[in-house]
Amino acid sequence: MANQLAKIQKRIYAIRGQRVMLDNDLAMLYEVETSNLNKAVKRNIKRFPSDFMFQLTKAEWENLIFQNGISSNQHGGRRFMPFAFTEQGVAMLASVINSQKAINVNIQIMRAFVKLRHYVLSKSDEFNKISELHRLLMLHIENTDNKFSKHEKTIKQILYALNSLIEQPPKTKRIGFGAD
Repeated sequence: MANQLAKIQKRIYAIRGQRVMLDNDLAMLYEVETSNLNKAVKRNIKRFPSDFMFQLTKAEWENLIFQNGISSNQHGGRRFMPFAFTEQGVAMLASVINSQKAINVNIQIMRAFVKLRHYVLSKSDEFNKISELHRLLMLHIENTDNKFSKHEKTIKQILYALNSLIEQPPKTKRIGFGAD
C-alpha cells in the first residue's frame, strides 16, 4: 500500500497553481486506455467543470515533459494535449469509470492528495514559527536599548540565521512546476 501511495504521489503535478493528475497517468492506474478514460469524461462532461479538469496548453505540456522527464510523443504520440484533473476531478472520475479497480485506486489517490496537503501545511506552519521567533527577538532587542551584554555575538548569529531562513526558506523537493 505504501508503495502504491508513493507511486501515485510521483504522478501529482503542480500546474496553474493546482495539484493535478494527468489523464494518461490516471488511465494507467485504472488499467484502462487513455482514450477510453477521456471518452467517458466527455460523455459526462457536465460532471467536470473547469475547477475539476482542464486541458494543458502546448507550452505547459512541453514544460512538464522537460521538468519531470515525462516521455514525450515519440511512442505513437498524442493528438490532443493531456487533460489535468484536480483532486475533485479525480474523485468525480470514480463515478464515471465504475470498476472495482477504479474505486480502489481512487481511495489511494485521495490518500495521496491528503498526505501532500498535510506536508505542505506543515512546511508553511514551520515558516510561520520562524517568522514569529524573528519578530519576538527583534522586539526584545528594541526593548533592551541595544545593550546585548555578553550575548551580543550569539544574538547576532541567531538573527542572521533567522533572516536567511525568512528570505530563503529551506529548499524542499519540488513537485510539478510553476506556470507563467
